[in-house]
Amino acid sequence: MQPKHQRLILGLVALVAVIGAGFLALIAFRHQAAYFYTPVEAIKAHLPVDRNIRLGGMVERGSLTHEKDGVTIGFKVTDGYQSLPVSYRGIVPDLFREGSGVVADGHFEKNGLFIAETILAKHDERYMPPNMPNNPANMTTPQGN
Repeated sequence: MQPKHQRLILGLVALVAVIGAGFLALIAFRHQAAYFYTPVEAIKAHLPVDRNIRLGGMVERGSLTHEKDGVTIGFKVTDGYQSLPVSYRGIVPDLFREGSGVVADGHFEKNGLFIAETILAKHDERYMPPNMPNNPANMTTPQGN
């Protein structure tokens, strides 16, 4: 084989390897993205039961409850338009409180309850959806929703 052909084949192999590595990196990063559904988006998406998702928004004021077992809490996540009930069993982050931002990893049950496996308390406006009302700390869902 001529050196010219060898360089061409080597160049093609290198190009295929770079494209393949880029494709694998894209797939890996896509699954690591921190995107979450707001309550309105989750309701509109008609997500299947038991599909793991991230649900994000604000902990609705007046919705936080503690179960008798001491490790299970209930609360509602709101985006200012809709709210969804969440149940979480585990240690609650220090920054978690009513009116604070939260991202919960988990799934919906048939009855509409979101079972969170992990919760992440957010404390900065950078993590809020762009369509949030101006004063998220005082956020409650309008009655009738």
